[in-house]
Amino acid sequence: MSSEAVSHPTYGNWRRPRRAGLGPLGLVGTFGVFGGLILTLLASLVSLIAAAVVLVPVVLFVTPLAVRTQDGRNVYQLLALRIGWFRRKAKGSHTYVSGPLSRRADGRFRPPGLLSRVTMIEGRDPYDRPFGVLHHKGRNLYTIVLGCEPDGGSLVDPDQLDIWVASWGEWLSRLSHEPGLRGASVSIETAPDTGTRLAHEVLPRIQPDAPPAARAVMEEVVERYPSASSEMHTYIALTYGSPGGQKRKRDELLADLAIRIPGLLTGLVGAGGGSAAPLSAERIAEIVRVAYDPAVAAEVLDAQAQHGGTGLEWEDAGPAAAVETVNAYQHDSGISRTWLLTLAPRGTVRSNVLRGMLEASPGTRRKRVALLYRPIDPGTSARIVEADRRSAQFMATSGRGMVQARAASEMAAAEQTAAEEAAGAGLVEFSLMLTVTVDSVDELADATVTVRNLQAAARMSLRPADRMQAAAFTCSLPVGVLPWEYMLVPHELQEAL
Repeated sequence: MSSEAVSHPTYGNWRRPRRAGLGPLGLVGTFGVFGGLILTLLASLVSLIAAAVVLVPVVLFVTPLAVRTQDGRNVYQLLALRIGWFRRKAKGSHTYVSGPLSRRADGRFRPPGLLSRVTMIEGRDPYDRPFGVLHHKGRNLYTIVLGCEPDGGSLVDPDQLDIWVASWGEWLSRLSHEPGLRGASVSIETAPDTGTRLAHEVLPRIQPDAPPAARAVMEEVVERYPSASSEMHTYIALTYGSPGGQKRKRDELLADLAIRIPGLLTGLVGAGGGSAAPLSAERIAEIVRVAYDPAVAAEVLDAQAQHGGTGLEWEDAGPAAAVETVNAYQHDSGISRTWLLTLAPRGTVRSNVLRGMLEASPGTRRKRVALLYRPIDPGTSARIVEADRRSAQFMATSGRGMVQARAASEMAAAEQTAAEEAAGAGLVEFSLMLTVTVDSVDELADATVTVRNLQAAARMSLRPADRMQAAAFTCSLPVGVLPWEYMLVPHELQEAL
């Protein structure tokens, strides 16, 4: 008898974009250092006092750029975050009140913050299915949301999982060729099952003349089922921009987006997405409404089962009141805390690396994991890959000892990335946000411990989105809010810092 070794596929080879410049200074800091040295040398021709007068401000400017946190933020970025928080708190914009008793002229419950200027329109795809389009007026962006029911990895052959992962990677690489696409997000939301759908399916079918024992068994199943089950929903939000930033006519925009939907859904089904379909404007409003007020989840399901829908509009999907604090975001019946990815799992990982993080967690009202993707066009991808390849080769030939060994590993990864990009693979920047919603402030400590255990199991590093909890909560919703589109400092300058 002979035994054949089974090799399980592994994944990884993601790399953090290398910052240009000397060490931790960045491109701006590097120019500041060389420019300051030149000015100091010129001033030294006059006198040493003049050289000292020039050198001191240069040192004071460059030093904060060299001091960085574990996730790469420098002192200037930390100060900007705190100044922004104090300004919002001084203006009172960290609180929000809506509805008939508020100061709003229309008296409706519009979503707050980054969604305050968002409007909703609806169209029909080639299969005559309604789909909602979120118009972000401030940035002139348009978002469509797709919903799917993934098949899951239980009782599935490893070969099939490998095919699904490869198909998902191919779907992501196609996003870089999608005209006008600015970014995409995948939101996986889990929550305890309310049992409403099961009750509407089972109780009306119990016959009046059924035996009492059988009736008691069915009623007990309906009553106890929610305590041991959970519901999971997956949404994909795709955000498009207008060419040249021009405003487009409504009919032309809806026709353009409707043509794209069938191809996008086909790729999701091939990647294990199961049943996939675009979400209507009413369904998107219901998702946002439940996220801000988790207590109405059962009522929304009950209205869907009895009447086929809730009739909820986007203007009424927001909370009645919301308060942002340093480390939490209180909204109607829930209080949430959001964590941001700072370090992806190092080395190789398996296909189930995020399984524990995506599953429902006991003691939480709702949990939402959002994966954000920023596709890079093929021309820019080639330049980035070649720059990383040259940088890795330089580090491998100039280091010694353990540093040289790590640099050699990075060079091998850069060579593999360059070869795959040359063969047609796409390059995508990604990040992750984790939002946990609980019922009270006292439960946040337990939720923090749960998240700490989940990130350890997933071999990644997360940090709380302190002083920007409201914005982070909005970015994790399936509404197409892309963080890099809303930064005051341009993305290119952020990379230079």
